Amino acid sequence: MTEPVPPADDHGTDPDMDKPEEVMWQGRFVTMKRKGRWEYASRARGIRAAAIIALDEGHVILVSQYRMALGKRCLEIPAGLIGDDDGEEGESPEVAAARELEEETGYRAERFENLGLFYSSPGMVSEGFTLLRAHGLEKVGEGGGTDSEDIAVHRIALDALPDFVKRWREAGHAVDVRLAILMGSNFLGE
Repeated sequence: MTEPVPPADDHGTDPDMDKPEEVMWQGRFVTMKRKGRWEYASRARGIRAAAIIALDEGHVILVSQYRMALGKRCLEIPAGLIGDDDGEEGESPEVAAARELEEETGYRAERFENLGLFYSSPGMVSEGFTLLRAHGLEKVGEGGGTDSEDIAVHRIALDALPDFVKRWREAGHAVDVRLAILMGSNFLGE
């Protein structure tokens, strides 16, 4: 028997769900909010994010960079903001993914497959990201991000990814949760 899916208007029974949302603080990219007893962060100005799974001949293209919030380098799939520049508010996830993939990794994709909207830490952050799968990769540059970024590019064999992630952690670095998608059953010990 298939598990039933609740209708879209089923918001649960939290006693604070109908309380007004209060903006506690807002910066250029982040807004801190409160609703009843709950406090959470969201992206400012309706900015969204695109995250890219880029596979190339049995390898995955990853990036690492220092993340201020963690105080260390983090291993991640390529990602970036959608419509964060003035005048680009209507940018599509695919256009943003193409730009970010080439900027960060030096790879260009023939096409992108939209895998849907996901949330990374829904108990504390309202931000979601559109996950896209890049197809038909071609190396066209060095990557590394923009002038204000210090991004390292990693091309890792998929079957070596669990060991690479383990060694990355042992070196004291952080790992983005989205890498668990790529490690699949290897990550679960199956």
